[in-house]
Amino acid sequence: MKRMLRVNALLALSGLSVAAAQAQTPVANALTIYSSTQAGGIPPEVFRSGGQHGYAVPGYAVVRHERPMDLASGRNELRFTDVAGLIDPTTVSFKSLTDPDGTRVIEQNFQFDLVDTAKLLEKYIDREIIVEQARGESVESIAGTLLSTSGGLVLRLADGSVRTITQHSGVRLPNLPGGLITRPTLVWDISARQAGEHLARVAYQTAGITWWADYNLVFAEGKDANSCKIDVGAWVSILNQSGASYPEARIKLIAGDVHRAPPPVQASRLARVPMAAEAMADQAKGFEEKAFFEYHLYTLGRPSSLPDNSTKQIELFPQVSEVACERTLVYQGQDAFWGYGGAPYTERSFGVTGNRKVDSYLSFRNDKEGGMGVPLPAGRVRVSKLDSADDTLEFIGEDRIDHTPRNENVLLKLGSAFDVVGERRQLDYSVDSARRTITEEIEVKLRNRKDEPVRVVVKERLYRWSNWRIQSSTHQWQKQDANTIHIPVTVPSDKEVVLRYTVRYSW
Repeated sequence: MKRMLRVNALLALSGLSVAAAQAQTPVANALTIYSSTQAGGIPPEVFRSGGQHGYAVPGYAVVRHERPMDLASGRNELRFTDVAGLIDPTTVSFKSLTDPDGTRVIEQNFQFDLVDTAKLLEKYIDREIIVEQARGESVESIAGTLLSTSGGLVLRLADGSVRTITQHSGVRLPNLPGGLITRPTLVWDISARQAGEHLARVAYQTAGITWWADYNLVFAEGKDANSCKIDVGAWVSILNQSGASYPEARIKLIAGDVHRAPPPVQASRLARVPMAAEAMADQAKGFEEKAFFEYHLYTLGRPSSLPDNSTKQIELFPQVSEVACERTLVYQGQDAFWGYGGAPYTERSFGVTGNRKVDSYLSFRNDKEGGMGVPLPAGRVRVSKLDSADDTLEFIGEDRIDHTPRNENVLLKLGSAFDVVGERRQLDYSVDSARRTITEEIEVKLRNRKDEPVRVVVKERLYRWSNWRIQSSTHQWQKQDANTIHIPVTVPSDKEVVLRYTVRYSW
């Protein structure tokens, strides 16, 4: 009887043989990872999708493999299977580091038609197979010539009859056909002048891999209601769904907005982030930052493995303690300002809303004097506060930051104040069409139900027309831009403060 192979074991056997061949060949891996994601912008199902959403991952990487390869003098066919499933084959390069001048690639092929059960069965059209069907506790074996795989398995049996099988428990094949590809494979036609072992470098771009920064801040009260201190920790998260694993890889991260036009911008050189633990052992070295072209490059000082379909977190820089910060409460009782139209907004009720929320903000300066002075990649910032009752950290808010250079301010919105309430209303309004003016009087009430005074910044958008003048105000105001004023107000404990101002628009 002919020797038969089961389909469900065939792929596993092929994978084992390839893996064994690869395990005998040492490979040095290096990756430079580029990101276009926002922290928290990747839904949880992508993390757990098993690579099914790899193309949706907002980022890519330049991958470099270095491995020894045996070449004969003259023409060689070289097959390379250690590539990502989401490789961009147009970016592949091959270079012999042993004899770069005498070794060149004549042709390159990328084979990606991977074997699966359907493709395997198609190779046995007009050939004999055995189909197994479960019959209770027993299994019936049906031998026949495979005529079609469309809509089920169509067999011509030994007596000449034709049978269609839509459900079965397994298929046995007479042998393992040639030409099966179990992994994406690069095939080179290489001309080599020097025979023997060459150290070769293979580089390419792949989709399905990205990174982002996560910042963890621990908030502590300051000497007054507006001052505070924060401890700042930073971590990098790397998501790999590229279809390949990268054991003991040298990892670099590019922070910045890189425009992807061919050829893609490659990484260059940068100046170092101050490290809190300079005497760390090599195996514990973290990221070293350098200014690179118009971006920043972060190089991990030790190898790290990136398995396929995994997420890894690595510390971006050591925690910085007691960074000076400031708390700010902001009340904006209007709708968002969308810009001036072609004529003044003369409708009486335009822009008058009933928002009562007073928003809470946290700000600090990213400079050395404050304990920071580190270029901060874009990422999500989570803020916690210590509950002294049981010595636990409790989450109090989060926000996102864009790429932030050193010596710039960081502003975070944490939420809305529970015990501080605002109320805005229009007291008076008139339009003088002859003089082309609008006069509007606004009242804002702020109530503080805390046991301590608070300082609230009232943010007012002067949205009706671009030419305006404040005629009167109960409190000092500050012009922020062409259509915005800020009115700082201190509200005593358990008191209400009322401010009013009158603005005249003209055109």
